Amino acid sequence: MSKIELLKPTTALLPSYVAALKAGWSPDNVRKEVAAREQLHAIEMNADAFVDGLDDPTASGEPIPLPDGSTVARLPGIVRWIWDGDISGAIGFRWQAGTAELPPYVLGHIGFSIVPWKRGNGYARQALDIMLGEARRQGLAYVELTVDPDNIASQKVVAACDGVLVERFRKAAAYGSAETLRYRIELEG
Repeated sequence: MSKIELLKPTTALLPSYVAALKAGWSPDNVRKEVAAREQLHAIEMNADAFVDGLDDPTASGEPIPLPDGSTVARLPGIVRWIWDGDISGAIGFRWQAGTAELPPYVLGHIGFSIVPWKRGNGYARQALDIMLGEARRQGLAYVELTVDPDNIASQKVVAACDGVLVERFRKAAAYGSAETLRYRIELEG
């Protein structure tokens, strides 16, 4: 298995990221192609601002658009690019200070997406393991991740990192009301 690292996004790494977006990949598993197009446009308009906006541990950025077009308050969060010498995907972590709870409009603490041409190499598991360390540094007792019922690969990744299925539920209307699975990974004890 190849080893990856999680890198803070920089403009120096941006050409590889843009190439992946143009090849049809999206770092957003909910808004998919729409998010990829928005990111390409934002990069074209101001690459520095785009890269800077991916790392927002103080939640100072603009509100977050939901799939239905509504917007919600941004939480503190970071995005790291999964890197094996080239872009391999992205993983994001969001939280609320002082609690592991999330607002109802946030589906989970951590989301990840691997570029299709590098799936099956163990990158998602490695990235999730590394990001769990960041969650511990934020003092969270647990993290939650949501996975679509048909996404067996992501379910296996979460389970391999000690994730336990805690519920099957319907997403809020803003997310299309589709059924999904919520996993929890305990970080203490």
